[in-house]
Amino acid sequence: MSGHSKWSTIKRKKGAEDAKRGKIFTRITREIVMAAREGGGDYTSNFRLRLAVDKARSENMPKDNIERAIKRGLGEDKDGSQYEEITYEGYANAGAALIIECVTENRNRTVAEVRHVLSRAGGSLGESGSVAWQFTQKAYFTFPLGKKNFDELFMLAADGGADDIIEEEGNVEVFGPASSFKTLSNALHNAGISPETAELRMFPNQELELNLDDTLKVLKTIDHLEELDDVQNVYVNVAISDEALESLDAA
Repeated sequence: MSGHSKWSTIKRKKGAEDAKRGKIFTRITREIVMAAREGGGDYTSNFRLRLAVDKARSENMPKDNIERAIKRGLGEDKDGSQYEEITYEGYANAGAALIIECVTENRNRTVAEVRHVLSRAGGSLGESGSVAWQFTQKAYFTFPLGKKNFDELFMLAADGGADDIIEEEGNVEVFGPASSFKTLSNALHNAGISPETAELRMFPNQELELNLDDTLKVLKTIDHLEELDDVQNVYVNVAISDEALESLDAA
């Protein structure tokens, strides 16, 4: 499995712990709210909402919670918080570049919390555009190979616009331009494949090589950022070595 996948697997283990504390539901609820606000409450025509609802169902979120989140996004729940999406750019230790995606109802609180985590780790918050140029947004899907034929999957994904398909240790990763996301998602859906991951994700244009200690410090900083309630996703440009992954898995 690629280093990226291994890190994702480790993070999924952490996600199981987060679910126990309700963090997964909180983040998915905010995704649903923003999706409904942006494209309406019909997830058969609102693609972003469909993905958020699919994710909610995969995490066994109660139907009532999903419906309330959609109503909040549509403005029908007047008691609900008014969320906004904000993306911060900054640096962890050793010059590692970070993109931090947030959904918040209190912009001042969020920026203060993000700045505090970065400062404590020897990093800093940057200006808008200071880091984004180092990343490219791509469509990203993962799912187990199972009994599927990889060659057939390869052709399916390639026809859908994918520019890279990897299979290692029974796990498949599909990468494509951001513009191919909907086409790829529909192609997989029509083939009866339910991806474990289906999202637009930021990937570094060039990975930064750090020593083990600095890499682990960066990953610890990401953990601290992801513990903040308002943080949805964190992306980093650091190459994660097998040694670092082993240290994380053993922790």
